[in-house]
Amino acid sequence: MAKKRFKGEVVSDKMDKTIVVNVERTKMHPLYKKRYKVHKKYKVHDENNRAKNGQKVLFQECRPISKGKKWRLIKVLD
Repeated sequence: MAKKRFKGEVVSDKMDKTIVVNVERTKMHPLYKKRYKVHKKYKVHDENNRAKNGQKVLFQECRPISKGKKWRLIKVLD
């Protein structure tokens, strides 16, 4: 089974070994066919506290690390 991967922007790095990443994607309205943006925030495990606020990151699904943390940081993109 392939693990899901997302790119997003770090919006919070205040927790220890955890970052909050905002992922933006576009959806199409089923009736009016207009595209609109949808945002979702994910808690991502950052073992070495590498990512900082405003950076773009790549993360992927993993085993549950805590109640709200099921994602692991792969790399910082910029």
